[in-house]
Amino acid sequence: MTVENVTLSNGIKMPLEGFGVFQVPDAAVCKQAVLDAISVGNRLIDTAAIYMNEEAVGDAVKESIETGLVKREDLFITTKLWTSYMSYEGAKVAFERSLKKLKLDYLDMYMLHQPYGDVYGAWKAMVELYNEGKIKALGVANFSIGKFTEFAEIVDVKPHVNQIELHPFFSQYAAIENMKGYGTVPQAWAPLAEGKHGIFSHPVLSAIGEKYGKTAAQVALKWNAQRGVSIIPKSVHKERMEQNIDIWDFTLSAEDMKQIDALDIGHSEIIDHNNPEVVRYILSAKLE
Repeated sequence: MTVENVTLSNGIKMPLEGFGVFQVPDAAVCKQAVLDAISVGNRLIDTAAIYMNEEAVGDAVKESIETGLVKREDLFITTKLWTSYMSYEGAKVAFERSLKKLKLDYLDMYMLHQPYGDVYGAWKAMVELYNEGKIKALGVANFSIGKFTEFAEIVDVKPHVNQIELHPFFSQYAAIENMKGYGTVPQAWAPLAEGKHGIFSHPVLSAIGEKYGKTAAQVALKWNAQRGVSIIPKSVHKERMEQNIDIWDFTLSAEDMKQIDALDIGHSEIIDHNNPEVVRYILSAKLE
């Protein structure tokens, strides 16, 4: 199964589908999951310092390369800077820590994980690392349409990617359209809505899937990919990984897309970044 690529504004190619390891803190489970993900064809692996599994991801990547399963240049490895290191000096320190844990010489993408703290100082450090060739692409995550617009208007090097919540029940078309104006590619965390709304057996998604011999989940993933959104579904089950990546041999019709668009409820049911308690919780979370 060949996953399509999207070309970022700096010419770097990024897979439209990859594998995420959020909420997989157990080292052995995470390592095996990444090994399985690579073996079924995933080339984009997304982690973060706060996930506490960079070392396990690094072990799996190292083993995959050493056994000849994949070449380093064919992988796209992403990790993220956490808020407790959100400053110029902090970003430099955190980057080196992540690189060491991942056992890599460079990162394919480094992201600001949240829009809190000294994001401009941290971005300056990241741009320097990018200019030195230590990072191939720069991204942000969880930047709402307002936060993203402010940031993109101020910085000289615009984010190549913005990773936000995107799935059929929270489509965020306005945010995606706004990103396009800055040459930024949208990337979806929770592309399967963390299982909410009975997404795996949803009648609309299931009915569409029956036409193509696909599952409701595969239809949801394809819907995002077809609108130019990079997706990073997570699973620790190899069979599910194989299903998740098996979406590149069919195309949803305009009517299919319209039906899926109609499922949007216009807000998140996973996290509210406008809730002061959520912001305080994020800022209180430390890596050590």
